[in-house]
Amino acid sequence: MTSGKNGLTYADAGVDIDAGNALVDRIKPAAKRTNRSGVASGLGGFGALFDLKAAGYNDPILVGATDGVGTKLRIAIDTGVVDGVGIDLVAMCVNDLVCQGAEPLFFLDYFATGKLETEVAARIIEGIAEGCVRSGCALIGGETAEMPGMYPEGDFDLAGFAVGAMERGTALPEGVQEGDVLLGLASDGVHSNGYSLVRKLVEVSGLGWDADCPFGEGSLGEALLTPTRLYVKQCLAAVRAGGVHALAHITGGGLTENLPRVLPEDLGADIDLNSWELPPVFKWMADTGNIAEAEMLKTFNCGIGMILSVSADRADALAQVLQAEGETVSRLGTVTAGAGMRYTGKLL
Repeated sequence: MTSGKNGLTYADAGVDIDAGNALVDRIKPAAKRTNRSGVASGLGGFGALFDLKAAGYNDPILVGATDGVGTKLRIAIDTGVVDGVGIDLVAMCVNDLVCQGAEPLFFLDYFATGKLETEVAARIIEGIAEGCVRSGCALIGGETAEMPGMYPEGDFDLAGFAVGAMERGTALPEGVQEGDVLLGLASDGVHSNGYSLVRKLVEVSGLGWDADCPFGEGSLGEALLTPTRLYVKQCLAAVRAGGVHALAHITGGGLTENLPRVLPEDLGADIDLNSWELPPVFKWMADTGNIAEAEMLKTFNCGIGMILSVSADRADALAQVLQAEGETVSRLGTVTAGAGMRYTGKLL
């Protein structure tokens, strides 16, 4: 073994182990906030332990989901407004889990960058922790990868992985039938899908991210970075109340592509486009790009972030449950015979 003043170090190659350790110390309080029943280990080990019995399960089925934030990250990087993308990351995973009828239990994140900037990374991971707190799942581990030469300066990427559970025999969708009422839950904006088109529209508009928002308050960049709404606790309350047959998270593909994923092959949906009001951000995008109604419906959530298919005789009661949980609920239409989405009314 040799040593000397001129010996190369890992830091010389662009990887700062000390910065990584400092980040772990910085985020430990945020991760601790997410602690819940079932967590059996803390950050820092080679793996994370979770006790399903301690979480209250007798005969559980596990459900996994993974996702990212897509090119919404480009706006966050360019504006420096990174605090909300962690919530986006959690929401994209746990909102999918709840569609299977599962309660999210724990979450792991992957953060990759060319040069670790501790403050930026901490803000992102603290956002992840906030998303976990709001959805009742624990942030029990993750990976921070500093990879010189792999990303331009200041760039980063995110991926998330969530695990949930339900008791055997309670998985959704189940029991969807003709005549089911479709309840739509309002979105908080664009959420985390369609951002390649969003960015193109902003380019066409000639506006910068720091321009006054043409459809709301604040800057355009800040408005477009509004975090994805978390539907977990609200939807689980509805599921536990009885009468929910299916849930569809309206992500990439919009209403047109996502609702059919939870319907039997021989059933479709009749949707009244007049049953909710299109939020201003979508009106602005449609006008800016002269986007056809059909294209909007198969690209964006258009103001509806989650759809529940429920028993007709439980629709009113379940709408009240969801409203009591803070949701804005619209009665969109019904499940009908024959595959496909059938729209009436006008979105634009």
